[in-house]
Amino acid sequence: MISSSDDNEKLFVIKIGGNVIDDAVQLDSFLTHFSKIDNKKILVHGGGKIATSIGNQLNIQSNYINGRRITDDKTIDLVTMVYGGLVNKKIVAQLQAKHCNALGVTGADANLLPAKKRPVKEIDYGWVGDLRDEDIDAKNWKLFLENDLAPVVAALTHDGNGHVLNTNADTIASVIAVNLSSYYDVKLVFCFEKNGVLLEVEDENSVIHKINKENYLTLKKSNKLFAGILPKIDNAFDAINKGVNEVIIGNSSHLSSLIKGTGGTKISL
Repeated sequence: MISSSDDNEKLFVIKIGGNVIDDAVQLDSFLTHFSKIDNKKILVHGGGKIATSIGNQLNIQSNYINGRRITDDKTIDLVTMVYGGLVNKKIVAQLQAKHCNALGVTGADANLLPAKKRPVKEIDYGWVGDLRDEDIDAKNWKLFLENDLAPVVAALTHDGNGHVLNTNADTIASVIAVNLSSYYDVKLVFCFEKNGVLLEVEDENSVIHKINKENYLTLKKSNKLFAGILPKIDNAFDAINKGVNEVIIGNSSHLSSLIKGTGGTKISL
């Protein structure tokens, strides 16, 4: 079993990106390593390209503005079906086959992730949810974890009025990590297809192993970082500022190294 320490109160909150979900071989390898983490753990996922593919079959057009999905009435039904159903339950079934007692949930289950529908400003994003730390009750998360269950969380929340909301998976992982940091020694791990935060986006060997506030500002000012990585880093700093012990960004295939702190990019103050 993979263990970072003998401390039973350590918790790993791990988010996997869509590219992992879209690759069956890569996903199976990742889940094998996840199942062997001998600490409390939570897995957060989105839906990869599966929602778009199934949407095309159902004549539901995917619309994006600034890289963000517009979630209209048909699309929220689609992503609820795909994220909360197909993808979530396949991951849970694969983890059960690896002797990891996983429990598939959305933010609506047990009122785990109440959210607010994003207000309409310049853009109407539709049924998209925004989370606030103060709205999350850690009680039910602790109930699962203390009974040796590994929650597998689809990137869906709810508004308390009967509506499911599409919500950014990185943000969900960060909010969960923050809210449980009062009870556990939390490490937040963002897993995606790159080896970490790269100085040169096409060079996997150009990993920046440590980023703090000071050099992050320098890197941003000099436009050294790929724009797509900036929200992950911002989420990481937000989590650390609110009590999360450590945040790592790295390649999903290196999960064993990431949880030991020997790979990827470590974000610190």
